Amino acid sequence: MRTVRLPSGIEVPALGQGTWFMAERRQPRSEEIAALQHGIDLGMTLIDTAEMYADGAAETLVGEAIAGRRSEVFLVSKVYPWNASRRGTKAACEASLRRLGTDRIDLYLLHWRGNHPFADTVEAMEQLVDEGKIRHWGVSNLDVDDLDELWGVDNGERCQVDQVLYNLTRRGPEFDLLPWARGKRMPLMAYSPIEQGQVPVDGALADVADKHGATPLQVALAWVLRQPDVIAIPKSGRREHVELNRAALDLVLDEDDLARLDAEFPVPRRKQPLEML
Repeated sequence: MRTVRLPSGIEVPALGQGTWFMAERRQPRSEEIAALQHGIDLGMTLIDTAEMYADGAAETLVGEAIAGRRSEVFLVSKVYPWNASRRGTKAACEASLRRLGTDRIDLYLLHWRGNHPFADTVEAMEQLVDEGKIRHWGVSNLDVDDLDELWGVDNGERCQVDQVLYNLTRRGPEFDLLPWARGKRMPLMAYSPIEQGQVPVDGALADVADKHGATPLQVALAWVLRQPDVIAIPKSGRREHVELNRAALDLVLDEDDLARLDAEFPVPRRKQPLEML
């Protein structure tokens, strides 16, 4: 498994597993748990969840999936912005820990910006680190202006990652956010890297997929993973889809492939507002 280095120096898998929409009875619970466990077997040991997902039920499902295997997993969760006060962040973290059935979260993220000052959230995050309840902290859905402000508060530069919407159809981060993060040696974490399976699968994606004997969605995921400082966290509740995602990590796109995809999905030429789902 290829890894990506966080600012702290720790290495994490470049390809992880998302859990948004899990534990919502779209698929049998046992099937979703088996998919996560199979992903761990394949080296996709970074698992991302949040207190928001299924109102905490996704965290409970993740806890079941990693029971007895906690040491193998790099666990990521998130705090709601309205919980991200000094006291609220700690209380939310402790509730997540109970649902996850663990004593620590490896990376705890502010889910998006709310009304609580960054200084309060960062202070709470640092206290959680000191208490051993989290190992690292980061943010999600923050744009360059937000990150500049975050870096201006005490310990704001200890942020480890920014998790954002990034895929072939959402290339805005390439204009300014990705270069900004690279300047800080901080990776981005791409959620919905295949647009929840809705990227256009005809045209360039189909042609490149045929060339490599892959599926269009594998090509779309390989395109995100081509960046050495981007972590991708596709969600899959089925073992066969987990295997397809894992195989995308080994798919190498050449210059002709990238040019063909650029022609259909253009590189941004100006600042774009950071998109969210």
